[in-house]
Amino acid sequence: MTEEADPDTWRQQLLDFRDEIEALERDEADCAGTVELDQQRMGRLSRMDALQGQQMAQASARRRKEMLTRIEGALRRVETGDFGYCFVCGEPIGANRLRVDPTVTRCIDCVEA
Repeated sequence: MTEEADPDTWRQQLLDFRDEIEALERDEADCAGTVELDQQRMGRLSRMDALQGQQMAQASARRRKEMLTRIEGALRRVETGDFGYCFVCGEPIGANRLRVDPTVTRCIDCVEA
C-alpha cells in the first residue's frame, strides 16, 4: 500500500467515484437510444445532428463502463492488499499518481518504459 492513505480512505474514494459515474450513466441513458429517422417529421440536418449526438452518447457510455471496470478492479486490489503496487515491477505507485487516478495499475517508470 502507498505510504499515505489507508485502505478505507482509498475504498471510500473509489466508491464515491463509482457512484458519480453510475449517476451519470442513469442521467444520460436517454441520449443513447435509437434515433427515429422519419423524414416526414425531421429534416436531414436534424437527423444528422441526432445521429451524431447518439454516437457521442454511446461513446461516453463505453468509456463509463470501462472506468467502472477499472474501479471494480481497484476495489478488489484494496481488499486483497495489492492496491497501490505496480503490476509490472511490484514497486509502490506514487501517492500523487494515485490521487489523480486511483485506478492506475503501473508506476510512472513502467508506464514510460
